Amino acid sequence: NLTLIKDNFQEKERSKIQESFSEMINDFPDLKWQIKQLSKENSNTKIFQIKVNGKKIINKETYLLESNFKYAYSTINNKINDGKIKDLLTTIRNDQNKLNIIFRIPDKVLTGKRYDIDIILNEPLDDVIIAGGIISHQNKSYLKQKINIEPLVSGGIFKTTRAQSKPTTQIWSGVIAHPRGIVSFTKSVEIVEE
Repeated sequence: NLTLIKDNFQEKERSKIQESFSEMINDFPDLKWQIKQLSKENSNTKIFQIKVNGKKIINKETYLLESNFKYAYSTINNKINDGKIKDLLTTIRNDQNKLNIIFRIPDKVLTGKRYDIDIILNEPLDDVIIAGGIISHQNKSYLKQKINIEPLVSGGIFKTTRAQSKPTTQIWSGVIAHPRGIVSFTKSVEIVEE
């Protein structure tokens, strides 16, 4: 409902939301949204917990989208302003949720600290060969980058990295290809000062 967006968002926020919303609706036209207010009405920063689910059929394959994130914002003249997405985890998969995958990527890390990124297939591989890859990028650039996929010698993707030296949001995107299907993911990590 673009009228709802127009009526409730400041101009700067409105254009960002409408652009992102239009892209999502184009890719997954039957999205279902659940929005829950987490913050108290009188707090300076307000937070929504948002869950989005959808599906799309391409070449007789069903792809399921699931996204969970928090949307923190302030208000000016009762309109949403300065919104930030936090704790984002989005998956798109065509395995009908048959692969039991655990995502161990922190939501928040201190500047300059080392942290682990583990995407674990939670079942024995036996003779199965899987492939995958992961990349890091800044916010807004993830749609313009390619992920190189290579055979994985263990049951997932395991990486240790260092947080940037200044506060920001770092985005990780990756994919795991398995004989049962493909799982792609995007996860945000908020880099904060102490």
